[in-house]
Amino acid sequence: MKNKKTILSASVLFFLGTYAFGQEKEKDSVKTNNVEEVVVLGSRAGARSKTDSPVPVDVFNIKESSVVLPQSSIGQILNAIAPSFTSTIQTNSDGTDHLDPAQLRGLGPDQVLVLVNGKRRHTSALVNVNGTPGRGTVGTDLNSIPSFALNRIEVLRDGASAQYGSDAIAGVINLELKKDIGKLTGQVSYGGNLTPTANDHTGNFDGQNIQVDLNYGNKIGNKGGFYNITWSSQFRNPTFRAGTESGTIYNAYNAIEKRALNDGVNLSSLFSNINNVPNPQQLINYIHQYAQGVSYFSPQFQNQIQTANTIGALQGLLKGDVTDQELAYRGLDRKDFNMQVGQSKLNNHQLFANIEVPINDNWKVYTFGGYSFRHGSSGGFYRRPNQSRTFTGLYPDGYLPQIGTDIQDLSLSAGIKGNWDGWNIDFSNTFGQNSFTYNISDTGNTSLRFASPNEFDAGGLRFSQNTINLDFSKKYDVWNGINVAFGAEHRYENFKITQGDEASYTTYDAAGNIWNNTSPRGTDFFGNTLPGGSQVFSGFKPVNAVDKNRQAVAAYADVEFNFTNWLLVDAAARYENYSDFGSTFNYKLASRIRVAPNFNVRLAGSTGFRAPSIHQIYYNVTSTLFTNSQLLEVGTFSNDSDIAGLLEMPKLKQETSKSASVGFTYRIPSASLTFTADGYFTRINNRIILTDQFLRADVPAAAQAAFDAQGVNAAQFFTNAIDTETKGIDLVISHNVRFSGLKLDNSFAANISETRKVGDIHSSGLLQSPNLEKIYFSEKSRVYLEEAVPRVKASLSHTLAWKKASVYLRNTYFGKVTGADIIDVNGDGVVGFNEHQQIGHKIITDLSLAYQFTKNVGLTLGVNNLFDIYPDKNLTASTNNDQFIYSRSTSQFGQNGRYVFTRLNFNF
Repeated sequence: MKNKKTILSASVLFFLGTYAFGQEKEKDSVKTNNVEEVVVLGSRAGARSKTDSPVPVDVFNIKESSVVLPQSSIGQILNAIAPSFTSTIQTNSDGTDHLDPAQLRGLGPDQVLVLVNGKRRHTSALVNVNGTPGRGTVGTDLNSIPSFALNRIEVLRDGASAQYGSDAIAGVINLELKKDIGKLTGQVSYGGNLTPTANDHTGNFDGQNIQVDLNYGNKIGNKGGFYNITWSSQFRNPTFRAGTESGTIYNAYNAIEKRALNDGVNLSSLFSNINNVPNPQQLINYIHQYAQGVSYFSPQFQNQIQTANTIGALQGLLKGDVTDQELAYRGLDRKDFNMQVGQSKLNNHQLFANIEVPINDNWKVYTFGGYSFRHGSSGGFYRRPNQSRTFTGLYPDGYLPQIGTDIQDLSLSAGIKGNWDGWNIDFSNTFGQNSFTYNISDTGNTSLRFASPNEFDAGGLRFSQNTINLDFSKKYDVWNGINVAFGAEHRYENFKITQGDEASYTTYDAAGNIWNNTSPRGTDFFGNTLPGGSQVFSGFKPVNAVDKNRQAVAAYADVEFNFTNWLLVDAAARYENYSDFGSTFNYKLASRIRVAPNFNVRLAGSTGFRAPSIHQIYYNVTSTLFTNSQLLEVGTFSNDSDIAGLLEMPKLKQETSKSASVGFTYRIPSASLTFTADGYFTRINNRIILTDQFLRADVPAAAQAAFDAQGVNAAQFFTNAIDTETKGIDLVISHNVRFSGLKLDNSFAANISETRKVGDIHSSGLLQSPNLEKIYFSEKSRVYLEEAVPRVKASLSHTLAWKKASVYLRNTYFGKVTGADIIDVNGDGVVGFNEHQQIGHKIITDLSLAYQFTKNVGLTLGVNNLFDIYPDKNLTASTNNDQFIYSRSTSQFGQNGRYVFTRLNFNF
């Protein structure tokens, strides 16, 4: 802690000292850099400086900073350098482990629009349905784009639906691709987590990461044409952050079963249903025989076993826990039964290209896009031998199932742009597709017993989008300039769910046939029925399979008035019509007022919307459970399902928003200092959420009839259930100075935001009841929305370059968050309905050193999380038998600890 404070204090003094030095030495050897970065995002009038923009836009030069940044993926880079942006690697969250939900200004992952070279990027096929921030949303897969392909990232921190369409409620992120020509550049990086908590808190090194990035560009013709191609490959090992499994693992029957197996006798082969054993006396005799081989059974217990002459009597005796003794006998340790908690294993390969070819002096054709393939593997919950979901006839020590995902992403944009009679025209077509395929391994369908495979194709998800744009803009020499822009868009979307293997979702009876709801089920020794479907992730059923599409058309107009050199006004309006829910009209008004030569005031107000994603409308996944001698369905049901209709659930409609912001920008050119501050407010009505599960027993009688009609025992839905308000402040201070061959860049940025549910919950239909509101929008869901992401986040960074060497130092403050689990925090023996653990604020320090040995070769050494800081530990009630030492339901900075790396940089 002392070292951390020292680094932070030195960092602040360094910032202030260089400012003072710049003021004093302006007339001497100091050379300030007065060239401001320009932005194109947020305006259709062309590039302007950041401080002259009527809305706040951050610009991050990724091409330069990639040399020293510890992070390599776009999401993690932005999480480190942009305080208004949050994205954290998830753990034990199925597909979400391989796709980190990203949020801007505390709003949802689906409320920020992503562009590539100014064109709308398609979203992921995955719906985040697990217990993580962003639950129920569909975001953009930033991990499918190589950061090494980027020149820079622009982040518009203001509502922009009237300009760019659906999803841009929180803002817009534009990824600008490289246009470099004439050289091959590359990086080879190696790193890993050097921390005492590595390898389940035994220390050493884990999470090894190897990444190779290559970029090459060259000219096409002699009129400015070019091509630029990037290849990136990443090989990432998992990290292990579980504690030591503290729960029960073996019972006395497991011990006897093991002694029998050692002698070549598999007790599970003697019965498929314990209530109908072909030769019960044989099974009893074997238990009597092999119980004598368990040396730690007391004489009294041995006598009880030997005198128990019925299966029922033995069942009552053999449930007792013998974990510690049996572990010693088998030569195992409790850590052998740990879950894989931490980042997932990942192999990622990406190819991206950016091409422009002039046709003549006025027109050019262009295309850009890429392909990525990512294979990930993450662990589920350990299936212990004393659990009925584990078939010990095959797995006497249980098993740790693995969720494998193959993620493919394809994008291609092509168009023509140019100038005709003073009009800038851009006509383009952009296609994108993202798919998730689930392969479940090291697992089993327990109801199949010995016949179960250990690997399953569980089906998958696919989302496709095609967007056609036609844009016009023209500048008029009126007043200080007027820019008129208008255009149209057509978008086609398709969402597909593919069913898995039959064995991945089917429940089989004791004879190995598909259970027909009447035939006897298989059981374990204690009479518990054996569950069907692949353990850890049941496959998509034929009834879940969908292939749905929709279309949307839009038209917009955008006029920017430069009335004088001190007053700029931008007005925009947009109309969109969707084939599945109707139309929406939105507008925006923004202005920049130059109060003094270097002091601007800016303000904006807008309405916005987010169309329900096609995934949220049609996504469904169900599991079959055997309850009270009935085959019942539980799971997520689509908005157009029969059960939704019987319950009178309304169709999904668009979220609507009203946003306002006001701020200022101030420059001190003599000291190369820039200040910007912006306050904002966003109200969102009819926000779409994923409810918790409504159990049949909890709903009114009329709703129970609907449940019974569909054979459903529990159901959850997507619905427009809540209204929210978000308010906050963004602050950015940047400074740079040049003197005596030394280059210094300093930056401070902070975001303070708060999101709250306001008003009543919009319950409806047969589920409209005050008692059910806690299921519509549960306390856990409230925490995910309001408190699982830091309300305060700030970063202070410095880059110092001198001759061939450079040093990068960054301190990032992550504010406190709240765990979603409802537990007895104060230890009074009473669990309050809103009693949660508070996870405190932390400061993470990154340090990198880079040296350019020749003009072609350089080396970087660095550390992310220099002081090996971790989140506060979970209270015992949230650890799941000491497996989750740190919270997995918050988004702060992760739980991997210190990351050290080296990077070879080259160009030829």
